[in-house]
Amino acid sequence: MTAFVSLLSIAVAVLLAPLVAVFAAEIIAAVILSRRKHPVPAAPSGIQRPPLAVLIPAHNESSGIRPTIADIRAQLLPHDRLLVVADNCSDDTAAMARDAGAEVIERTDLVRRGKGYALDWGVRHLGSRPPAVVIIVDADCRVSEGAIEALASACGSSNRPVQALYLMSAPVNSSINHQVAEFSWRVKNWLRPLGLFVLDLPCQLMGSGMAFPWEVIRTAELASGQIVEDLTLGLDLTLAGHPPLFCPTARIGSTFPTSAKGAQSQRRRWEHGHLDTIMRAAPKLLARACVKRDLDLMAVALDLSVPPVSLLGMLVLAAFGLSLLASLIGGSSIGLWVSAGNLLVFVSAIGIAWLKCGMDLVPPASLLLIPFYVARKLKLYAQFAFGQVDSQWTRTDRAKDGLKIDEKQSVKGPMS
Repeated sequence: MTAFVSLLSIAVAVLLAPLVAVFAAEIIAAVILSRRKHPVPAAPSGIQRPPLAVLIPAHNESSGIRPTIADIRAQLLPHDRLLVVADNCSDDTAAMARDAGAEVIERTDLVRRGKGYALDWGVRHLGSRPPAVVIIVDADCRVSEGAIEALASACGSSNRPVQALYLMSAPVNSSINHQVAEFSWRVKNWLRPLGLFVLDLPCQLMGSGMAFPWEVIRTAELASGQIVEDLTLGLDLTLAGHPPLFCPTARIGSTFPTSAKGAQSQRRRWEHGHLDTIMRAAPKLLARACVKRDLDLMAVALDLSVPPVSLLGMLVLAAFGLSLLASLIGGSSIGLWVSAGNLLVFVSAIGIAWLKCGMDLVPPASLLLIPFYVARKLKLYAQFAFGQVDSQWTRTDRAKDGLKIDEKQSVKGPMS
């Protein structure tokens, strides 16, 4: 029994070590190297950029789509297009979008449901008059000034898919404490992709604020009902030789749900989808990257393999406890040393991230909220383990006025 526990503790600690190392390396690179990295080159001044199309998939978004359209229209040139796909809507999303000045097409298919099908429908519609660049923005997002131009320029100059900085914040007067969730989002969608960017490595796609060269998006497999279609799309494009590029100068944002039920549902969809993709795709991608000696594919595969930060923290702590038990009952201390190193590196990385982009969200007095936030996720991970996975594209309840992105908003960090 002692030998079994000892071997198990060593195996778990060793398996977690590269995941913790990748997580920490991305954060450290973002903090230390980001000021030395120049932004993606823009198009030469005086040269008018090629036409672009902004594609907005929308499912029952009539209450919040107007501000999104207004943000985007203010940044378009006369030859650009703004297309809304009102997908399986039971409200007046289509009418509201038309009234706000967007081109609208409606899609009704109660069998093939999901954001991927809406995107496929929209891209095929754009094919009659294809733009040079297609930018995808969710209907509940706000788009900062200059974001469309930054995405189009980065996409055009690199001829690669480009991902904007996509942040989430708590709605005004929310009854839910989103402090830790917002900090976790910054780590995942800001620091980690920024770390990859400064290392000249590709990032994952995040679902909104994505730009694609027409020749890339028109051949992409979009039509699916997957709940993390963006994550899958980024992996597919990397395999096809089109690894996505992070563009931190283009900012978009949205708000967390206004109700506890909505927040729980959203979190379950995102994290179940991420974990399912890790289980299905990560081992194959890692093997393929090794065989092909493809650095971009290896970076994307390793980044994908890192589980959500709460789960990673749980696993690191559990591995330390298991190795401590093995050591106490007379087993090998190798697992204890490795797991202690994992725990030290993980805690240090979280501390560095907190110092750079979390102090305004989670002040020292609120750090005790983190264990409670993590504990609430135990049920979510148990549901995934027992196959209770949410796979429906549903509208998340948000503040009606959405989020106003202010270029001068106080978001401290390596980009400030």
